[in-house]
Amino acid sequence: MFDAIELANSTAEIVCRNGKRKYYRFRYAKFYGGIATADCVGCNLRCKFCWAWNIITNAEKVGKFYDAKEVARKLMSIAERKGVKTLRISGNEPTLCKEHLIEVLRNIGEEYMFILETNGILLGKDKGFVEELSKFSNLHVRVSLKGTNAEEFAKFTGAKKENFELQLKALENLEKAGISYHPALIDIANADREDLLSRLEEISKGLSLRLEIEPLILYPKVKERLKAGGII
Repeated sequence: MFDAIELANSTAEIVCRNGKRKYYRFRYAKFYGGIATADCVGCNLRCKFCWAWNIITNAEKVGKFYDAKEVARKLMSIAERKGVKTLRISGNEPTLCKEHLIEVLRNIGEEYMFILETNGILLGKDKGFVEELSKFSNLHVRVSLKGTNAEEFAKFTGAKKENFELQLKALENLEKAGISYHPALIDIANADREDLLSRLEEISKGLSLRLEIEPLILYPKVKERLKAGGII
């Protein structure tokens, strides 16, 4: 088991450089009714169901560095071409390069909605990070929970069980900061969600009803990792 904060710090040394961040592609996707997407490099988890495993585990070898203005410009260009108003950074973990992410948000026009897809661990660790994000009215945060409890989290991600609490703390910090957000959960068969739903209600009344259940896509390599880990 590894510590997700320590892995975040060591990975940031690889993928963050002088205000720039590594990305491996820019694209349009059909999610959210159509969205311009920048796929970044580097993550602080090793989820067995991750579709971007080859990118996450080869952060030193893949991608190119882009500054925040370049990223914002590319996203808005894709959005304009496709006639959409929603943008995101996805693929790996967007919060690893804090200053870069904040600068991307500063360079995005207010007419666009930015969806931050994150595992939330750094937002749970750093309340100040969340307070900086609260300055952007066109931001929505999607926190992808990696399991319904600490044991599942560790089994799915390879990280220490206590790191799971940082995901829930991120939801608390977002709630207190008044940021638009919702939790998401990968749909693993036979998962008991009752305890998680109760904890979500403790954070905010009605939050359990906003839990997005994300379908598990069994790509061949994903299926292999899940079987090897005794998950399916």
